[in-house]
Formats: sequence, structure tokens, C-alpha cells
Amino acid sequence: MRAVVVESGLSEVLDEALLLTTELATNAVVHARTELDVEIVSDADGLTVTVMDFRSGPITHSRRADVANGSAGPPERLDDGGRGLLLVDKLATYWGSLHYPHGKGVWFRLERKPAAQPLRGTQPPPSPPRHHPHDGVRPTNLTMIAERPPAPARGDAATVTAEVLDLLVLRGRPAESGNLADLEQLLAGMSQAVDSAGAAIILDQGDGGGTRTVAEYGEPVPSVGGVRVPLRLIRPWRGELVLVGPSAAYVPALVDLTAERVALTLENERLRGTDSERRTWLTYLAEVGELLAQSLDADLTLALIPRLVVPRLGRWCAVHVADGKGGLRLAALAHANESAIPLLHELLAEALPQLNEARELDAVVPLPAPTDGYAVSMSARGQQLGVLSVGYDGHRRLGSEELAVVEDVARRAALAIDNARIHAERRAVAAALQHSLLPPTLPTVDGMDFGAEYVPAGEGVDVGGDFYDVMALPDGAWLVVVGDVSGKGVHAATVTGLVRDATRVLVRDGRPLPETLSRLNETLVERGAGRFCTLVLAAVSRRSGGRLDVSLYLAGHDKPVLLTADGGASQVGECGTALGLLSQVSTPVFRLTLGPGDTLIFYTDGVTERRCGADLYGVERLRREASTLAGFPASVVAARLRAATLNFSTEAPRDDIAILALRNDAGT
Repeated sequence: MRAVVVESGLSEVLDEALLLTTELATNAVVHARTELDVEIVSDADGLTVTVMDFRSGPITHSRRADVANGSAGPPERLDDGGRGLLLVDKLATYWGSLHYPHGKGVWFRLERKPAAQPLRGTQPPPSPPRHHPHDGVRPTNLTMIAERPPAPARGDAATVTAEVLDLLVLRGRPAESGNLADLEQLLAGMSQAVDSAGAAIILDQGDGGGTRTVAEYGEPVPSVGGVRVPLRLIRPWRGELVLVGPSAAYVPALVDLTAERVALTLENERLRGTDSERRTWLTYLAEVGELLAQSLDADLTLALIPRLVVPRLGRWCAVHVADGKGGLRLAALAHANESAIPLLHELLAEALPQLNEARELDAVVPLPAPTDGYAVSMSARGQQLGVLSVGYDGHRRLGSEELAVVEDVARRAALAIDNARIHAERRAVAAALQHSLLPPTLPTVDGMDFGAEYVPAGEGVDVGGDFYDVMALPDGAWLVVVGDVSGKGVHAATVTGLVRDATRVLVRDGRPLPETLSRLNETLVERGAGRFCTLVLAAVSRRSGGRLDVSLYLAGHDKPVLLTADGGASQVGECGTALGLLSQVSTPVFRLTLGPGDTLIFYTDGVTERRCGADLYGVERLRREASTLAGFPASVVAARLRAATLNFSTEAPRDDIAILALRNDAGT
């Protein structure tokens, strides 16, 4: 519109053209709810604009004198719900309506200067628009309105209001929060147009803060009386436009139109504020969910929940969880004022009936004064886990948006609590299963000192495949067993238990160790589900002179480290075939003697393959660390090697770590 007007040199009718086009387009959008066509045709004398929609039916319920029959009577009052056609009737030089089988429209003409006044009916108005939604189809009804009086001079009511509305709405600059200059300018223009001593926009946002004056002009408006026009706002917002002493001849239609535009501006502001607030709450909820997801410790999760709520959502927050007896117990509490916590304990104890009600109803339950808060059930995966309570300061209650956020926080908190509970159960099951695969204590044997350490990988929720054992042989010797089953979890634990128990049965039945290894290999090939196992068997027997004879079998396992009494450290043994991979295995034996003070150190690959970036802990570091431990008891040797392995990297172990030390303590 602006481009056509400027190009045609018709800037004197720009304001009226913008206002009327916007009104007709708004009517088409609101009432017809279809696509619309806007046609703008300019000539040397003026401008003709047509707004067409694609819905058949009447445009208005008004009845007009039939200008075609030459009637000179004035047109009847428009009886439409909006003000668009009324403004067209007042401001346009000519206007009319078009009706087609599948659409309708309104056209108007604005001329550069007043045309000579013809006798009504003696001179036809300008031709209707050249284009329409159905080119070549004649309209079924063509209503033409006779020439209207000239457009009002600038400065009168209609033009002043048009200028202000153009500033406020048509140029797309609705009032922003904290900057009410546009609304105040609107009130000033309207007051001048209707000769009012003052005007104000009163708004109640329904947040408990009462009414406030959004914008005002001139004299203060009275609390009662004056001209008061309600603003069409969506609940809970309510408002009105108030005028002080307008002239008796003021135009109610212009005031109503101003009220509509004020309501539209306030609604836009409300929607912008609501959208901004919702984006803020979505960000907050995302942060809450991320923080709660970082912990799988139930106690830490419970302690964290109130700290995430206070003071962002409420002045205080409490978390009650089910006590297993049908009741609730207070698990965590936070208050913006730490000195108020003892009193809050008492108030929450008195509010237990409301807390139980919220838990049973799975709904928001208000807490009575002086507690001043809301209780929300926390449920996850079909289980009622407890109640989340949030309190305000007594002066400002939580709004509907904030209550929705509280409910969302309660759901996220319940899910985090349930995840922590499930994680704790899994850890307990994994720990119990892991302990069942390890000996509760190491035996006490004259001349032999045993020490062992075990570190599960990760968070301890999966059972590892590393194990160790020490058992007596029928001939009086002792057998040291250290193994590593591939993989983790329940299936690996099953294979670990199978290898450990089968080894005990075979050796106690008097089977030679090579045959024991062969039978274990056959069992794993048949029942190991594709898993393999590395294993070390060391038969240890005493001999005269305080020495220990060791027969060492390595089924694919790492060579142990021999730590002599003088501090020497070296690997010993001869590797054989891992169990469960091939139908036949090689089981060479390596024999050595431990003198007094010598220590034989067994370990799994969780030690040597411990990573720090791209570096591995490796055998050489293990050997150097072991060389510093000569003369220490076996338990100290195992503990020091465990600490050195863990301290090699700040990351949690990716594989289980098992260390077993056998020391000849004869004569010590």
C-alpha cells in the first residue's frame, strides 16, 4: 500500500487507505477465515482498493437505501459487530460490496480532493474493481454505495484516531513492557478526538496484585463513574478503558475501536510475556532434568531436589518419601531463610493429612496457612514414591504456569528417585553376586602368607569376570587359582561361577591339574556360550629348609611376577592356551621354588591394561612398583599394588582388577 501510494503521489490519503485496508483484511481473517485477495488500483485522482475473501454469504446485516432506484434518503445505521465497515462508510469517498458464488468482498475509493457533489442517483459511482476471485463470472449481487462526503480534514476525530491507530498497530510497533509511550499517545489522540479531559487503561492480570494503571492521559480517572469500556482480554486478565467527561457528541464507535486496539496490544504483550516465561521455564526444567540425571545416589538425589526448587520456584521446598509402612517421612528440606527451618518442621508435621491427600489423589493440594504452599504427588512407573511440597511467602501465590512447572519438577524428581532406587538395587544384586564368586576369607597356612585385592569396574552395577580362590589339595598342598572370564554382566558371572565350581570339584576329586584344565576347556566349549577364560593354577607345597615348591600352569593368563627377598622382580612361567576357544589346549608346567621372604604376585589384565590417555600401566611399571615392596606382608603388597594401579589414572577402571600375593614367610 505504501509503495503504491508513494509511487502515485497520493500520500494525502495514505493514513485512511492503511486504516481501511487493515480493517477489511482483519474482518476477512476473523470472520471468513479463508485466504484473501487485496487489489490496489491508483490513478491520477485517487485510489481504489478491494479486499476479497473466498467464503459466500452476507458481509453485514445492515440495510441500505437502494441507490439504484434514485432514493436520496440517508443510509441506515450499520448493524455490524465490528467497526470496519463503519469506518469505511465514514472515511471513503465511495464504497461497495461484491458477491460471487464462491466469495465476496468490499471495495472503497479514496480521492485526492473532494469531487463535485452530484445529485444522488443521477451520476453512477465509479466502476467496481476490474479483478475478482472468479474472473469472467459476473457477480450475483452488486451493491453500490453513493458518494460519501469528503474525507475529514486532518485533526478531526476520525483522522486523529486513524493516525494513532496507525502508530500503534499498522506500523507493527505494539507497546512493550516498561515503554508505554505508544499507549499514552493513543490515549492522547483519542481524548482530543472525543474532547475528553482524561483517559486511562486499567488492567488486572489476575495474579493477586490487583488493578494497575497501564497508561493514562490528562486528568486522573475516577474509581467509579466516567465512560468505562471493557477490554476484550483472555482470562485471568481483565481491563477497561476509562474516559473522563467526553463531549456529548463523541463517537462511541471510535472509543470502542480504540478499546479493541488497546486490547489487541495488551493481548500481544501478554502472549509475548507468556511465551518468554514459558521459554524460561523450559530452560529451567531442562537444567533440573540434567542435574537430577547426573546422580544415581538416592540420598544425594533427595538432598538435591529442594535446592533446585528454592528460591527459583518457592520460598521453601520439602520432599516426603514413602516409609514402607503406608506413611510418609521427611527426606529433605530447604528454606530461603535457614532460621525458619525448625518452624517449618512443625508446620509440615501438622500438614501430614494434606500431604497424604495429595499422595492418594495424585493431584495438587493446597496447604493451609500458615504453611502457605502446595503439595504434589511424586509418582514414577506406576508407583507412588512420595510428595513434593513447595511454599510461597504468603504475599504472592503461585500462578497456573508456576504450578504446572511444580508438577513437572515433581515428575522429574520422582523419576530420578526411582532411577536411583533401581540403581541401588542393581548394585546390591551385583555386589552380592560378585561376593559369591570370591572367597569370603583367605586361609591361614603355616609358612604361607596370602593377600588379595579386588576392584570392580565402573559403578559396580555389572558383575565382572575376574576371580581368585585358594583351596586345599588332597595331597596336603594348596592350590592358588586366578582367572578372567571374557565380558561382564550376568552371563559372564554364570561362566565365572561355572569355572570356579568346576575347578573345585575336579581338584578335590584328585584330578591332575593338566586333566583339570582339559576338562574345564571341554566344559566351556560346550556350555560357555562363546565366552573364553584365562586361568592360572599354582600348586604350592612345603619342603624342607622352609622353601615352597610351585607348579605353575598358565592357560592364556599373564605371567605372575616373582619378587625375591632382595628386591628383584621378574616375570615367570610359560604360557599355554586359553580355555573355551579350541577343542584341544596346551598346558605346559613351569616349576619354581620360593625361598624365605620371596613373593609370587598374580594379577589380571585389569592391572596391566589400566589406561591413562594413550599409555598403559603395563608389566614394567608393575615390576618396578613390586621391586619396592620386598619384605612386606602379602596383604600390604596387594594393597600397595592396587593403590598404584588406581592412581595411574583419574578415570574409573574400565576393567576389573584382581591381585593375589603369595609370600613365603617361613622363619619370619
